[in-house]
This record gives sequence, structure tokens and C-alpha cells, in this order.
Amino acid sequence: MKDLKIPFKLEGITRVDDTPVHKALREALANCLVNTDFYVPRGIVIRKDEETIVMENPGSIRTGKEQMLKGGISDPRNKALMKMFNLIGIGERAGSGVPDIYSAWERQGWEQPEVIEEYGPDRTILKLSFVKKVAIKSGDKKVAIKSGDKKKVTKKTERQMETVLEYMLPDKEYKTSEIAEVIGVKESRARVLVNELAKRNKIKAIGKNKGRRYKIK
Repeated sequence: MKDLKIPFKLEGITRVDDTPVHKALREALANCLVNTDFYVPRGIVIRKDEETIVMENPGSIRTGKEQMLKGGISDPRNKALMKMFNLIGIGERAGSGVPDIYSAWERQGWEQPEVIEEYGPDRTILKLSFVKKVAIKSGDKKVAIKSGDKKKVTKKTERQMETVLEYMLPDKEYKTSEIAEVIGVKESRARVLVNELAKRNKIKAIGKNKGRRYKIK
């Protein structure tokens, strides 16, 4: 916590030193602990440097990565440990931890958190970056994606588009706002991502203007 900035804020005459980022980190640590498979080799590892915190725990994601990013459903591996955290006010809403972390990072303007799954043995990795997002400038306007033969799409954009495709289910239509919420970005950013995916023939648009929906091909 020592490197986190704490803005000056008072409640009455008492200074408030707790921020949404502090809460998000507590949620991340609690999530790491309650979902650890303590019978799998290689224990919990937490690495920190100036720009990132990486939390790793043995065990796969029981609800699946897609559902974990979406939130709303919780299936902790260690339910008694989860109950203990609940009693001290951590992880009060089931399945809300990871979406809350994404939201806190988005509000700070930091690069989006990254969830990685490894297998053999199963391992879940959460990467939290404290690096600000870099906007790509085109003339006087800022754009999230450059398209065209000579223009390059960033690795981060590719990852976000992969997350969108992982989230979308066959035979179901999605609004831009739903996609924005699940990957923790603004709706304008999600619109750019789905437009790029549509250009690549990965998804198709249905309807027009505010009634537009997207469906995976």
C-alpha cells in the first residue's frame, strides 16, 4: 500500500485514508486466497515492482474466466475463508470482486487488469498495472484504434478484442453497454472494439443507432 497515492479527504474532522484502489487491492488479495487450491504444488505468489502487482494462486477459475469477468456468481474454493473475510467487510457482494477491480482501474485511467489462466498444474494469475493508458493521436483527435493497411492495432487492443469474443455466446445479441461493462471500459471504447471486430468479420451488427446489437459469427 505504501506507493498508493492517498488524496486529502475529510469526513467531519477525520481524514479518510481508504480509497477505491485500496479496496480493490483488498478484494484482489481476498479473491486470490479464497480461490487457492492448497493441494496443488506451487503456492501463492505475489510480486510487486514500481509499475505492477502480480497475484498468482494455484487452481483454476471454478466459474470460468468469462463469468468471473462478468460477475454476479461466486463459487469460492475455500468457503470458510470467504466467510471470515465477509465478517470483516471484504467481499460482501458475491461475484463482485473482479468487476469492481476493473472499475477501480478504469477510473484511475490505468491499463486494464489482465487475468491469465495456466494449466498443468492449474494456476490463475492477476496482473494489475499502475501505468496510465496511452492515447494514440490522429491529427487533433484522439482515437483508440487505427485501422488500414499501414496502421497498427496495439497488443492491448488485441487482448481486449479477444476478451470480447470470449465473453460473447453463440445465438445471443449484445448491446455495446453490456460489452463495455464486462471488460471494464467506457462505452465509446467498446464501440471502437466492436467496430474493429465487425471489420474483421468476427461479429456482425444487427439493427441501427441506439437499437444496434452485436452477435458473434
